[in-house]
Amino acid sequence: MSAVEDLRKTIAALRAPGGCPWDQEQTHATLTRCLIDEVSELLDTIDRLDKPHMREELGDVLMQVIFHAQLAEEDGHFNLEDVAREANDKLVRRHPHVFGTGDKLGTAEDVIVKWEQIKAQEKKNGPVQAGVFKDLPPRLPALMFAETVWKQIEKKNLPVDGVVDVAQVRALGAQLDTAMLGRMLFELTAAARAKGLDPEGALRLHATQVMRDVEARVPASTA
Repeated sequence: MSAVEDLRKTIAALRAPGGCPWDQEQTHATLTRCLIDEVSELLDTIDRLDKPHMREELGDVLMQVIFHAQLAEEDGHFNLEDVAREANDKLVRRHPHVFGTGDKLGTAEDVIVKWEQIKAQEKKNGPVQAGVFKDLPPRLPALMFAETVWKQIEKKNLPVDGVVDVAQVRALGAQLDTAMLGRMLFELTAAARAKGLDPEGALRLHATQVMRDVEARVPASTA
């Protein structure tokens, strides 16, 4: 028996009659904070290149994945095997240059282009996309949310005149390096704290407003 199967059986036992009262009370919704916390702790070990603790935190994230799969299995929706099978099928399908008859790709950039082409052809699960912006996870951190909005604006060459000062963005970008970016973000965050402002909320609201303003400029027929 594999260690992953051992872990799955342990979680199933915790959920079963006679198991742990806390584990038995959990739902997908109640576990969301746990998942966020565990991923955050994993990211911390990655930033510190702390491999021993990284192994532990990867285990905690895996525990969350298996727990959610266990809940779904109990409700008759899917199980851990289904999750792994779908993930594996997706990787194989999106790497025809490795597992299929597709042409060999020479650079990481070529791989990303091919990945996006294949992804666009696949049937999308979940809510139907509306508008010119790709649907984004509603709990995406504000900084990642803003970055993804700008990435889509550049990728689709969307009109932003009067919405975003592109010249200022490019001029500022030309001066930045990782150290300067970190310092500026930290100082802005500290300044917001001193002023009693919420930097996370402010960035999310502004990025959302940029999306709305850009959407309003794009004809419905091209959305």
